Amino acid sequence: MKKSEYENIERYMFECMKDSAHDKEHIYRVLYMALDIAKYEENVDKDTLIAACLLHDIGREEQFKNPAIDHAKAGSKKAYDFLVKSGWSDRRAGHVRECILTHRFRSDHLPESIEAQILFDADKLDVAGTLGIARTLVYTGQVSEPLYSVDEKGNVLDGENDRMPSFFQEYKFKLENIYDKFFTQRGKQIAKERQESAVSFYNSMLSEVRSCYSCGRTELSALLAGLC
Repeated sequence: MKKSEYENIERYMFECMKDSAHDKEHIYRVLYMALDIAKYEENVDKDTLIAACLLHDIGREEQFKNPAIDHAKAGSKKAYDFLVKSGWSDRRAGHVRECILTHRFRSDHLPESIEAQILFDADKLDVAGTLGIARTLVYTGQVSEPLYSVDEKGNVLDGENDRMPSFFQEYKFKLENIYDKFFTQRGKQIAKERQESAVSFYNSMLSEVRSCYSCGRTELSALLAGLC
């Protein structure tokens, strides 16, 4: 890919990216990890991969305004239209579109081409480990979701069967379950290396929060009962 072509795609990405949890640094991390993974695979179309990485989250603004919109679908169409206008053939632009369409964790469409699988893995690595924890906490704050939920008895829930959105729920629903979703061997290797830190963070946070409630509630009950 020529530098001018890269910069043209990069400029368009900047125009489309606004929310901080999926800011430009996320895009670059995905791009850099994708290029690392690509070194271990054969016959990778690097131009397609680079374009797909740069543009994979450009539909986020539409989803942020209307949660019913799938950012992968919105972004894949925007990317295709932009690339065709920029001189890409229908076939090449269509390949990028398919990569973006199948990169989402909650998608019904599985990535088929090696470029799509690399993008999927690189994007999921950004929600693995403590980096994924940090990004999820940023997003949780953006949408005003709590860190955890408490049941009617005042017990802190671990996120496993929570009905209300929270960081713990997102961890149990998504973050905990990504490690067996990777397609490439390199992606699987890196994910496994990062998994331990994420598990440790979640367990420590859950333990600390529950400790606050168990100790403090016992003390409050004693005070209200006139025992202290």
